[in-house]
Amino acid sequence: MSGLLIIIIGMITFVGVYLILSKNLIRIVIGTSIISHGANLFLLSMSRAGKDVPIIGEGSNYADALPQALILTAIVISFAITAFLLVLIYRMYKKTNNSHIDALGGYDDE
Repeated sequence: MSGLLIIIIGMITFVGVYLILSKNLIRIVIGTSIISHGANLFLLSMSRAGKDVPIIGEGSNYADALPQALILTAIVISFAITAFLLVLIYRMYKKTNNSHIDALGGYDDE
């Protein structure tokens, strides 16, 4: 199961990087969102149920709360970054009527 999860995380990261390298700004935002989902899956894959907890009696399983807290924080940060990038793209589209990265080239002084 661990090998399958590694392959899935790798494919999600590959798709995210492929979308980030495109020239359309909406695809870039979707790519950053997909990469953040891959990072969340990576953090989830590191969390395991374990034994030998000093507070709980012997033989009982527990779930580590640290990866869950990190994933929750990463989801909130990813949502905020996605919303910010979408607002930037919307403002650029209203100003230039173009949603490609080439529209961000600047002005030529000729």
